[in-house]
Amino acid sequence: MNTIFDYIIVGGGSSGCLLAARLSESPDNKVLLIESGRNDVNPYIHIPATFIRVLLGGRDAQTCVSVPETSLNGRSFALWQGHVIGGGSSVNAMIYIRGHAEDYNGWAKMGCTGWSYDEVLAEFRKFEGNERLDDAFHGTEGELKVSDPRFRHPLSQAFVSAAQEAGVRSTDDFNGAHQEGAGFYQQTTYRGRRWSSAAAFLNKARSRSNLTIVTDARVARVLFSGRRATGIELLDGRTFACSAEVVLTAGTLSTPKILQLSGVGNAAELRQHGIAVVADVPGVGENFQDHVEAAVQGRAREPISLLGEDSLLRGAGHMLRYLLTRRGLLSSNVVESGAFVDTAGAGRPDVQFHVTPLITSVGGAVPQAIHGISVNPCVLRPTSRGSVKLSSADPREPGLFVSNVLQSPEDVETLVRGVRLGMRILEAPALARLLDGRVTPTDVDARDDEALRHYVRKAAKTVYHPVGTCRMGPEGDALAVVDPKLRLRGVENVRIADASVMPTLISGNTNAPTMMIAHRAAEFILRG
Repeated sequence: MNTIFDYIIVGGGSSGCLLAARLSESPDNKVLLIESGRNDVNPYIHIPATFIRVLLGGRDAQTCVSVPETSLNGRSFALWQGHVIGGGSSVNAMIYIRGHAEDYNGWAKMGCTGWSYDEVLAEFRKFEGNERLDDAFHGTEGELKVSDPRFRHPLSQAFVSAAQEAGVRSTDDFNGAHQEGAGFYQQTTYRGRRWSSAAAFLNKARSRSNLTIVTDARVARVLFSGRRATGIELLDGRTFACSAEVVLTAGTLSTPKILQLSGVGNAAELRQHGIAVVADVPGVGENFQDHVEAAVQGRAREPISLLGEDSLLRGAGHMLRYLLTRRGLLSSNVVESGAFVDTAGAGRPDVQFHVTPLITSVGGAVPQAIHGISVNPCVLRPTSRGSVKLSSADPREPGLFVSNVLQSPEDVETLVRGVRLGMRILEAPALARLLDGRVTPTDVDARDDEALRHYVRKAAKTVYHPVGTCRMGPEGDALAVVDPKLRLRGVENVRIADASVMPTLISGNTNAPTMMIAHRAAEFILRG
């Protein structure tokens, strides 16, 4: 292909699909979108409740594993990442959360001009299409469809009631004036189907003659002439040229790897791998953050959980109902209910609960074949920081991933408070009447801080919200990788528009905020 593109977008995930659609709206822009995975042809992607089949299938989601972590008692920290058009939005639990207002105000105070809550709220409202909420906090006309659950499992409903009995207020909108409370999550689903970034933005743009989509193609590096980006090179040796900008949307783990392989990163580290330095940007690959959770699980008295619902006979019945009505169990995102709670009394939620009507794995262990519920508290604003660096100059080699999750004692204490509250919720009347004891943490007294600390280190796992490895910051911030317009420092014609630019984790699920970042990037690019 000899075409010179105006824009090359590296990564067809939550942000890349939106950005490709926006930039290709003008027929004058020749846009190339490159995705390392395939098209979203797997039917289980589009049925909300079957996303776990996609994750376990191994083709449309890939696992990245850290080094053994001392903060996790020697366990490695494993992350699933979308490896398909739509990226994380094609394989996640579809929860629509924007984060707390002070998350974004905090970015602005750090020098990220233009990223305050009021400014980003305007962006969220532009692309939100909420089926129920229409007020100052929500949009109804946007492409990203947001809906209420079509199915509510009895155990999910019991959690919401039990949380209120344990002192948590109720809410029907986690994205409104107040985040705190227990309730049902709104979802990125539409008429009973997953509404990924591909469905919301890319599909309508696919037929445009000025948009080229290349799948099953891994990018090895960005090509430079001096410090000016001129295109990209694929792992198979193919190259594509661009005249305007290369935009990296490959995600928190892949974007810093591509940059370092391209000669942009910590100069001393690059030289150790024999990589010619294009720009010394020491913050590349630093500042890794993720939400971590530790499960609190209860055994059900009756066989009422999701266990066994995917058996041949029952599964066929659920599928028939779903195909006929787009309702029933398969229209569920499984993680239907949850809560945001201020466990420290600081005036802002520091713990989020994700609840599944099923016993899930703990510390890598295979789930027990018993009916029950998993109440999963996570640390919303971790202070621990990890890194994603090169293990060699060979792009085929996995990177050196050090998560450092729970390295900070503050994070451990926050998670302990969340686990303690989870134990109280299990014992509240609405759940206690349905449960026959606690499964995890086993034989731990809620008053025993040391035992709870040991448990969270043993049980902690990802919530799949990695961010921060190419963080945004103002001029003069030595570790800032991009400026507030998302332009890569030290070079020309490169931007980053994915979750890696977040200076700090937002308080909640990261899919919608990642789309917001891409939406802002499109405006920065098109306005010049």
